[in-house]
Amino acid sequence: MSLRERARRERILEKACAVAAACRKCQIGYDRRNNVYGEGDPCARLMLIGEGPGETEDLLGRPFVGRAGDLLEKMIGAIGLAREDVYIANTVKCRPTLHEGGKLRNRAPTPAEMANCRPYLDEQIDVISPQIILALGAPAAKSFLGNAFAITKGRGSWYEGPNGIALMVTFHPAYVLRQGGTALTETKRLVWSDLKKVRARLDDLAEGKSSPQPALFE
Repeated sequence: MSLRERARRERILEKACAVAAACRKCQIGYDRRNNVYGEGDPCARLMLIGEGPGETEDLLGRPFVGRAGDLLEKMIGAIGLAREDVYIANTVKCRPTLHEGGKLRNRAPTPAEMANCRPYLDEQIDVISPQIILALGAPAAKSFLGNAFAITKGRGSWYEGPNGIALMVTFHPAYVLRQGGTALTETKRLVWSDLKKVRARLDDLAEGKSSPQPALFE
């Protein structure tokens, strides 16, 4: 990708980020600290999309930071990619919260919130034009595949995403972190299987150029 094209995409995303930051279509736009638009390579071949910002993301204005972000970096690192090689975003740009016990808690975004935020995500996908989208978690997957999608049955398969982009679904890093014992081992095994398919597809799309054998993330 030329430097001129990269700069063009960066300008478009910067302007779109400012528009998203000014959005108040949902109550969460008033409750959040920061708009968490997305970050990464504007020319990325792989785009990772989660459900919504959590507390740490809201505080820092960056997607996938904290423990879930650390695990995500290990996941993509296991297939030979660094955070700066991909583009990371969420279905909604503001932290979805609920008041519980006098505190704000994270929650999944509502269909209305995802619908209000969808134009921002669609624009990101159009600008970045990735070869593969990896949806992280059920809410993100359902935003592309419909509410009937069941992640336990549907993850690990290829789907046609927006603009004909290849779409894969796997478990959200935060879900992986909530597992323990044999459940953790099995969940990691499933995620690893999904990641290897993503790596293989990227290699196929690069006309058979292979990468070093990746190592399972810990």
